[in-house]
Amino acid sequence: MDERAWLTGEFESKRSHLRGVAYRMLGSVSEADDAVQEAWIRLNRSDTSEVENLGGWLTTVVARVCLDMLRSRGSRREDPLETQAGEPAAAGDQRIDPEEEAVLADSVGLALLVVLETLTPAERLAFVLHDMFAVPYDEIAPVVGRAPDAARQLASRARRRVQGAAAVPDADLSRQREVVDAFLSASRAGDFDALLAVLDPDVVLRTDPIAVPPGFSQEARGAMAVVRRAVVGARYAPHSQLALLDGVVGLVIAPRGRLIRALAFTVAGGRITEIDVIADTERLRRLEVAVLER
Repeated sequence: MDERAWLTGEFESKRSHLRGVAYRMLGSVSEADDAVQEAWIRLNRSDTSEVENLGGWLTTVVARVCLDMLRSRGSRREDPLETQAGEPAAAGDQRIDPEEEAVLADSVGLALLVVLETLTPAERLAFVLHDMFAVPYDEIAPVVGRAPDAARQLASRARRRVQGAAAVPDADLSRQREVVDAFLSASRAGDFDALLAVLDPDVVLRTDPIAVPPGFSQEARGAMAVVRRAVVGARYAPHSQLALLDGVVGLVIAPRGRLIRALAFTVAGGRITEIDVIADTERLRRLEVAVLER
């Protein structure tokens, strides 16, 4: 068996593991597949004759690729990396359909994926590699450009966020949760009257500029105006989940675990008086998020 055939066989035997690492890093099957294919390209361009642990080497390469992708998400092109000649095809060279991605998201856990989205790229990498795949800090450190102790601190900060999300506070937020849940149910059903019933007549909705629909302002005042916004945003309702946002009941919009919006609510007298639509990446990252089961 020649060296290329051996490398191809070794890579294919580790593809599932590498895809798992990339998916937990990126939260997207298509991006994970792109990262794995990029690792194959780099493998073929590298001299691995002195590599003792090819699996560990490939894991590190995938992690570096994912870190670069996370850091450049705002500006990177959406097209997948083009397949190179001689590159092993993934699963019959088929793109992943939404149902398969949803199944994979469920296997990882929606709550975990949403919390991972709030971490910095370096924190996410350190946590995923160490806590999910038992990669030593000495090997993580060069990837994030830090000393091993600093890599350990990154993972520790991420672990506190994840564990904090798993432990929902005991404070009684049942009434607030009931109101927000009613808002979500009415949005999903397109129930105009139910939406009006849960909103204060003078409710104010504020939206980050990135999420403002064409022709709308960043601020809407009054129940009727907010209901119109809710109708415009109804397409997001199926992807919305109840969550604690900095300890207060709100909603996260996370298609297949990818956090793209958060709605923070102010509730008074059994009605919603303020809604803050958070779409800015940095604002989302700073949120302490805990997904709640309905």
